[in-house]
Amino acid sequence: MQSVKNGFDNDKYLLLQSENIRERISKFGGKLYLEFGGKIFDDFHASRVLPGFEPDSKVRMLTQLKDQAEIVIVINSGDIEKNKVRGDTGVTYDLEALKMIDTLRGRGFLVSGVVLTQYNSQHAADKFRDRLIALGMKVYKHYLIAGYPSNIPHIVSENGFGKNDHVITERSLVVITGPGSGSGKMATCLSQLYHDHKNGIKAGYAKYETFPMWDLSLKHPVNLAYEAATADLNDVNMIDPFHLEAYGKSATSYNRDIAIFPVLCAMMEKISGTPPYKSPTDMGVNKAGKCIVDENVVKQASRQEIIRRYYAAKCAVKEGFGSEGPVLKLEILMKKAGVSTDDRKVAVQVMRMAADTGRAVVGIELHDGRIVTGKSSPLMCSSAAMLLNTLKTIAKLDDSIPLISPSVIEPVREMKTKYMGNTSPRLHADEILVALSVSAAMSPAADVAFKRLPDIRGCEAHSSVILASVDEQVFRKLGVNITCEPQYQTADLYQGFR
Repeated sequence: MQSVKNGFDNDKYLLLQSENIRERISKFGGKLYLEFGGKIFDDFHASRVLPGFEPDSKVRMLTQLKDQAEIVIVINSGDIEKNKVRGDTGVTYDLEALKMIDTLRGRGFLVSGVVLTQYNSQHAADKFRDRLIALGMKVYKHYLIAGYPSNIPHIVSENGFGKNDHVITERSLVVITGPGSGSGKMATCLSQLYHDHKNGIKAGYAKYETFPMWDLSLKHPVNLAYEAATADLNDVNMIDPFHLEAYGKSATSYNRDIAIFPVLCAMMEKISGTPPYKSPTDMGVNKAGKCIVDENVVKQASRQEIIRRYYAAKCAVKEGFGSEGPVLKLEILMKKAGVSTDDRKVAVQVMRMAADTGRAVVGIELHDGRIVTGKSSPLMCSSAAMLLNTLKTIAKLDDSIPLISPSVIEPVREMKTKYMGNTSPRLHADEILVALSVSAAMSPAADVAFKRLPDIRGCEAHSSVILASVDEQVFRKLGVNITCEPQYQTADLYQGFR
């Protein structure tokens, strides 16, 4: 079956990126604090807009520096207190931090400690600290600093950064990362520079963030897709005025980095005597833009990401989790990118079929351009029906061949209603895949179909209604890029496990 065409050279990226970080370490005399923005692993946004970028590329790149590197996890104490949840995984920030530590250790990295930033004796933060200590982790406190970030004389003093715990590090590359935005990564780096300088340790700071790409234009679809991804944060891509003034060259940055740069320079000047950078762009070490090998592929993927973000924002409003602001911004971004929802071919066909049948419909666009659909029925939901129809299509099986025996399906339906308390026996995507895996042991046709599941990774899909969370999670795990119309299948007020 036809595969996704790559627009990004991942091997080149791993090489260039690790080399650039080594160069930056040497620039500062052998020790670098690297603020690690975005996801250190499972970077699915990057893999969607840069076909060929592997979701674990960042951690694979760091693996090449593993003997030089140690990792410090930072987490905002206020986020622990608020029980803040990651929007993409539904996991709270404190549990995400534990998961990060396990994953990094599992890959052989030294995780040297956890920093609780903006600490103010929050009860939940204290409990998390005690839990970490009981698990054998070193925990450090970085306090709320009055006047941060504008009152520089106070911040860069014994009553500011000086009150923070000094994280003891031993390697030349100290990666500062966290479970999400607002964790306090930059402040932690600056605090470390303050303490290291006071103790006679020469060290520097740099920032690693894939987006926006400094060497692509403001209106490049990759950079527009970054604005789409951060529409709820109101990030805006901008020409770096400091870079333009210093070098006479345009570079793309974003509003928050540009706004904080003069403050950052003043802090570093007060810490070490000389600011090492002339622009926010200079701080970065990102080399991803140099690894794009097919502009058209990357541009098309980025445009589709903007449309996907628009659908997600519309559904968030419908579900009561979002506001109209991001939707309006995404509409502007779609115009800048020259796209509309009509450019999502699978969505157009799904909505046409839903109008014709009056049922919920899910469709998927295969890598060769064919679109396969499935509609809801008393037996299964539309997601489950689409998956079975798709696997039959890819495996070139006759549509009349039953993939799952009734002797497998009926006990599952009985368990749902009789023992699990569900009002509907309709099977969802996860249940139909389990049933298919069981049937694969008995049916050659089911076995052939089941083994074609990897072929749908990276495909585009659309639903005529907001999916049940269990179906959405199945598509996410299968690597299918699913979007939904912002409407429910029923008029029920409670839209739970449908």
